[in-house]
Amino acid sequence: MSFALHRPSTIAEAVALAGKYGSAARLVAGGTDLVIQINRKRLAPEHLIDLSGLPDLAGIEEDASGFVLGALTTHKTIEQHPAFQGELRALVEAARVIGGHQIRNVATVGGNIVNASPAADLVPALLVLDAEVALAGAADTRRLPLERFLTGPNRTERRLDEVLTEVRFRKLPPRSATAFLKAGRRRAMEISVVCVAARLTLDAERRCRQVRLSLGAVGPKALRPEEAEQYLEGQPAAPERFREAGRIAAEGSAPISDVRASDRYRRLLAGALVGRALQASLDRIDAR
Repeated sequence: MSFALHRPSTIAEAVALAGKYGSAARLVAGGTDLVIQINRKRLAPEHLIDLSGLPDLAGIEEDASGFVLGALTTHKTIEQHPAFQGELRALVEAARVIGGHQIRNVATVGGNIVNASPAADLVPALLVLDAEVALAGAADTRRLPLERFLTGPNRTERRLDEVLTEVRFRKLPPRSATAFLKAGRRRAMEISVVCVAARLTLDAERRCRQVRLSLGAVGPKALRPEEAEQYLEGQPAAPERFREAGRIAAEGSAPISDVRASDRYRRLLAGALVGRALQASLDRIDAR
C-alpha cells in the first residue's frame, strides 16, 4: 500500500494536518504498534503524520507539584528516570516489561495510551497516579483524566483534529508507595495475561489513608476497581485486608477467554496480583 508522509515541525502544524485529513490519517511516533497493524493490513491510512520531529513533546519535567511526561517520551526514559526509582516505582516496573530494549528505546508514552489496548502495561501505573492527558486542538488545549480518556478497545476521547501532547500527575504524599505486577508467559516481549498496579498511602496509625488500584487485560479497557479501593480506605494495612480487596477487585472484572487464558483464570490471577501489589507497596513504605 502507499500513503503520504507528513513531517510537521510544530505542534500547531501537526494539529492542522490532523484536522485536514481526519479519519484518513494516523499519527505516528515510535510506530512500534502502528507499523505492525499496517503490515498486517488491519489499517490502511492514506496519510501518516510523523510527530518524531517535535522535540517539545519529548522528555520528563518535574516541578514542586508533580511530573509531566511528554507524549514522545520513550519507555526506556521512564525506566531509567531517577525520580521514579522510589515511591513511583510502578512506572519503572511497567515500562521495563514493554517489549525488549529495542522497542522501549523508540515506543512512546503517547502511543501506548492512544493505542488504547486493554492490556497496555503502562496505563494501569498511570491510572493509579490519577494521571490526566492534554490534547492540543485547533482552538485550544483540553485536559481529561486518563480514566475518562480511554473508552474501550482501541477507542479514546481524542478528536480527529487533536494531538495528545502530555501526561501529567501529582507527586505522592508522605508514607506512599506504588507497585506494578504483570503475569504472562514471559516477563517481557509478551502481552499481559493480567497486569495490576497499586498505590497505597498510610496514615500515622498505619491505616490505609488512600488506595488506588488498576487492572489491565481483564475488561474492555484498564479498569479501576473502586469498590475494592473503598473497602481498604480507613482499614489497617494488613495481608488479610489486601487479599479481600483482591477478591473484590476480581469480582468486578470482566475478562475474556482467549488463547492465553480463560476468563476464570484471569479473574483468579487478578485477585492474587492485587493482594501482592498492595503488599509490595506496604513493604516499600516500611523499608524507608
